[in-house]
Amino acid sequence: MAADRTILVKPDGTLHVGDKHFQCALGRGGMIHQKKEGDGGTPIGAFPVRRVLYRADRLDRPQTYLPVAAIAEIDGWCDDPSKPDYNQQISFPFDGSAEHLWRDDHLYDVIVVLGHNDDPVIAGDGSAIFMHVAKPDYSPTEGCVALALDDLLTVLKDCSPDTTIRIGD
Repeated sequence: MAADRTILVKPDGTLHVGDKHFQCALGRGGMIHQKKEGDGGTPIGAFPVRRVLYRADRLDRPQTYLPVAAIAEIDGWCDDPSKPDYNQQISFPFDGSAEHLWRDDHLYDVIVVLGHNDDPVIAGDGSAIFMHVAKPDYSPTEGCVALALDDLLTVLKDCSPDTTIRIGD
C-alpha cells in the first residue's frame, strides 16, 4: 500500500517528495494566490491529487495507486468559463474553448489531474491545473507543474488518493 504523501512544490522550481528532490517548471506568471483563467500562474495552496491520464500509444500504464485512464484523440479539457463543463474533461467536437489533451509533443504523455477549482468549480478561477511532462529546457507552463518524464513517473509510484500537492510553502 502507498504511504500517505505530501508533494511539496517550492517557488525555486523544486518538487520534494520525502527525501527526493526534482527540478520542475512552473507557470509563466509565477506562483499566485488568486488564480484566474489565462493568467499563467501556478496556484498557491494544497490540492488533492485526483487521477492520472496517459498516452497508451506512447508508454505503459504508469505505476501508481491513483485511478489511471488512457486518453484518446478526442479528449480535451474545457477552459471556457461560460460553459457548464468548465474545468472538466470533455470530448471533441466541443462547442467552446478547450485544450486538446492528445498532443503532438510529449507534454501530455502523462497528466496528473490536480484538485484545483473542482469542488466546487468556480467559472473563471482557473482550469486544467496538472502535473505533466516538462519541456527539455523546463520553460514555463501555463500554470501547471511540469517534471521530466522519469521524475514524474517516480513521483507517481507512491501517490494514492490520499496524496496532496502543496504549492508555494
